[in-house]
Amino acid sequence: MTDHQNETRAAYDAVVDLYASMFADRLETRPFTRAMLNTFAELVRGGGNLQVADVGCGPGHLTAVLHDLGLQPHGLDLSPAMIDHARAAHPALRFEEARMECLPVADDTLGGVLAHYSMIHTPPEELPALLAEQARVLVPGGLFLVSFFATGASEPVRFDHKVTPAHSWPVDRFVDLLTDAGFVVSARLLHDPASERGFLDAHVLARLP
Repeated sequence: MTDHQNETRAAYDAVVDLYASMFADRLETRPFTRAMLNTFAELVRGGGNLQVADVGCGPGHLTAVLHDLGLQPHGLDLSPAMIDHARAAHPALRFEEARMECLPVADDTLGGVLAHYSMIHTPPEELPALLAEQARVLVPGGLFLVSFFATGASEPVRFDHKVTPAHSWPVDRFVDLLTDAGFVVSARLLHDPASERGFLDAHVLARLP
């Protein structure tokens, strides 16, 4: 693994209980996120392939939401401590330690991939390879829902995330990267931040042709 991956893994290993407690409400206070997840799940169900990956699943709270929405989710995370917590909290669901640039999933397998603020720690120059990996594991017509912090700047902005350094992205630049990876973007939602960071929250829904 790269240095930044080792740092990210160690940082999240160290805050598992606190991090999990922050998301114990499972989206009751996050209506925009809830709306996009519902849309994602409905479209995946309509495609007929219910297998989805929650990449960067953390403590598994959204993996459980995807299951409640009728999907067959597989939670994946770099942090072994997060995976241990997710397995204990949701013993009926499947969780596995994995890196986003090397998913333990065969080509053309999944009906959907969720990346909920899990790519924000990736250096900008490494993001195209991450997006290409998500495209690899999706079936034709598969859905990709990615959430991240958005900036009005013309370039990605590095900032001090509470856990470990992260990047916010100009939405148009991120959409261009998705297009380059083979996706067709069908929806984007920007809304005021739920925290004091000041960045907009961005949710982009894309489909693999």
